[in-house]
Amino acid sequence: MSASFAKALEAAREAAGSQNNPTSTLYVVATPIGNLADISLRALHVLSVVDAIACEDTRHTQQLLRAYGLERPGAQLLSVHQHNEAEAAQTVIARLTQGERIAYVSDAGTPAISDPGARLVAAVRQAGCRVLPLPGASSVTTALSASGMTGERGFVFSGFLPSKLGERQQAVQALAQDSRAVVLLEAPHRIEALAQALAVLGERRITVGRELTKQFEQIETVAANALPAWLAEKPDRQRGEFVLVLHDAPVAATEGEGVRVLQVLLTELPLKTAVKLAAEITGESKNALYDKALALKKG
Repeated sequence: MSASFAKALEAAREAAGSQNNPTSTLYVVATPIGNLADISLRALHVLSVVDAIACEDTRHTQQLLRAYGLERPGAQLLSVHQHNEAEAAQTVIARLTQGERIAYVSDAGTPAISDPGARLVAAVRQAGCRVLPLPGASSVTTALSASGMTGERGFVFSGFLPSKLGERQQAVQALAQDSRAVVLLEAPHRIEALAQALAVLGERRITVGRELTKQFEQIETVAANALPAWLAEKPDRQRGEFVLVLHDAPVAATEGEGVRVLQVLLTELPLKTAVKLAAEITGESKNALYDKALALKKG
């Protein structure tokens, strides 16, 4: 444990030590998605006082706890992952009914979003025990906050698209019919295939978040049809974990709106810049707007 986290533990006790942490309760605890300093003071305190910690991967969680100076005996770590969640939930419930306090953490971020935890939470609630969430890091909201997407029409979390080609193409076709923003997750060995599938969405913008909160974090926004070339440009761009935000579809322009917007922009900007901005504002085809801009210039 570094000295900085020793101070964090002291601050956690001061900030949350007087709060009520009821027994017979499952604490759903968000943990960092990369940067260890993103842990909350409340999470540090709860992880230090619970009777046991249920986790997606006991080895990963033990390393996390060790970094904070909260290492636990192996018997206090309960394995609850996607392959045993239903059965392991019964063990957790049995201990909760005996008055214990148990935390649940996934490998990174907020449990039960894309990681395991939802079945555990549902079973615990059905058994009549309390579930107490501790908010914190989430790759979904982290990517959205850096995308510049307004979210006026809301957003959809789709997670990982199917790995099979046909099913993935069907999923992308469904995304094309939805004007809302969509958050996707992808692993490095499948990011090229996903980029090729999304390219059919044309100029609809995509914000790519790679290695969010980590040392080599990268956040870029490109058109969907430019994503494969952007990935191929540098090998490093295909490494790490990915969160992608498919921006909401532009509102269809009314007849003549593109020309009106172009007329305004062309008075202040170069032709190509004016066309690019007009396409983003109106949702019209960039090629069509370019032809209109040339006509306006000649006129």
